[in-house]
Amino acid sequence: MDRELFERVCNTPGVSGFEDAVQQVTAETLRTCCDEVRGDAMGNVIGLRKATRPPDGEEPKRIMIAAHADEVGMMVKHIDDNGFIRFQPLGGLNPQVIVSQRVLIHGREPVRGVIVPDTRKDSREKATPVEEAFIDTGLAADVLCERIEVGDVVTFDLPVEVLNDKMYVGRNFDDRIGTYCLLEAMRQVGETQLDAYAVSSVQEEVGLRGARPAAFSVAADIGVAIDGSLAWGPYIKPHQSLCEPGQGTGIYIMDRLTIGNRRLVAFLFELCERRGIAVQKNIGGGTDAAAIQQSRCGVMATTIGAPVRYMHSTGQLCHADDIEATVALLVAVMEHGHELLAAAS
Repeated sequence: MDRELFERVCNTPGVSGFEDAVQQVTAETLRTCCDEVRGDAMGNVIGLRKATRPPDGEEPKRIMIAAHADEVGMMVKHIDDNGFIRFQPLGGLNPQVIVSQRVLIHGREPVRGVIVPDTRKDSREKATPVEEAFIDTGLAADVLCERIEVGDVVTFDLPVEVLNDKMYVGRNFDDRIGTYCLLEAMRQVGETQLDAYAVSSVQEEVGLRGARPAAFSVAADIGVAIDGSLAWGPYIKPHQSLCEPGQGTGIYIMDRLTIGNRRLVAFLFELCERRGIAVQKNIGGGTDAAAIQQSRCGVMATTIGAPVRYMHSTGQLCHADDIEATVALLVAVMEHGHELLAAAS
């Protein structure tokens, strides 16, 4: 695993609709391994690695692998006379996990703050609703308003770190793990008979908004979204999760928005067996695969991804071996995807 790239991807801010900084990282990296890199009006970044062994007399078929660049965060909504900040969620914030967390407000200059706990006695046994929460920066209102304003975005101020051994912890593994796997797979892929498109999509957390126009533009024959697989944890009942950290990448059989294409899912499992890639079955939440699958006349699509514990929290966990297994499967499907299309024709 390229630790430097991994940390750069995870530590760069990019909440939904404001992904510019992390998209700059993805574009710079894709330019080192792609034949073409472009952006679109939504803010998606699309890299193309042309087929190195295109079929004789035919245009190469296309595969699209996609990971969303955005992380959940907030936007400044109101600054009161005492300098306390109300905020608007960008994506799904869990009220149980945000209280007492440090945040970074991206204003005219960076301002750090903390989401204030409600210490009133009658509030100790319940989570503070997001719409009632405050950010305290410790600055007076007049000083604060010189540095930030309504509309500035807010990220959690937590860098990625090694928790123990090969387990990492970070604020945004949904889906910066996917972003890293996307970039690393494009750097590692060998000869292909397919044109391989790497898409770093935007605004997934607020409704798969970026993947839709990107998928329409690419017009892929195969689509693979990369997102977190639901991982076992102490509050998860056995029937609610299929994946265990450290046991391999997850292949989505279905999620709440997509039933994975059966031939593609079977092919992915066969590739894992062929290449000795550790793999698990996953049934998860909605991903960019839905936007890809429903594009144009329909696309053969599903999702893969490393198991991530505690998604949409500020302490998400992921195992290095699962990240590497995800990269290996992405490389394999780009190199062998033409076999699936030939069998399906």
